[in-house]
Amino acid sequence: MQFEYRRETVTVSQFVDLLEKSGLALRRPIQDLPRLQRMLDNANLIVTARLVETGQLVGIARSITDWSFATYLADLAVDAAFKGRGVGKRLIEETRDLTGEESMLLLLAAPDAVGFYQKLGMPVSDRAFLYSRAR
Repeated sequence: MQFEYRRETVTVSQFVDLLEKSGLALRRPIQDLPRLQRMLDNANLIVTARLVETGQLVGIARSITDWSFATYLADLAVDAAFKGRGVGKRLIEETRDLTGEESMLLLLAAPDAVGFYQKLGMPVSDRAFLYSRAR
């Protein structure tokens, strides 16, 4: 099974479908399609993973970056049927390759994803602060 990684946008329906298949839908406003569209429109770096054979979307890394100092990885979603095949790791690598070594990569990990980032060797920061959203 081969995957193709590329920088591209996706439709809201593709995004919702992948969020549902990945389990990330529990933490995203999937009923608010205009909000999801804004999330896609205002992300300036989206990297996807697709099955080479069919073009099926199996993963996405949605980020906001200034291309020089910081990149916020807002969403990393991989279809549960394809987890454990290196797709998430490769999406992060592709994101880092595109933003360059001068840019830090930061994210907020879902509780069930902490082990994944630890396994990748991603450092944990004890200096991060967060205002939670109202909805």
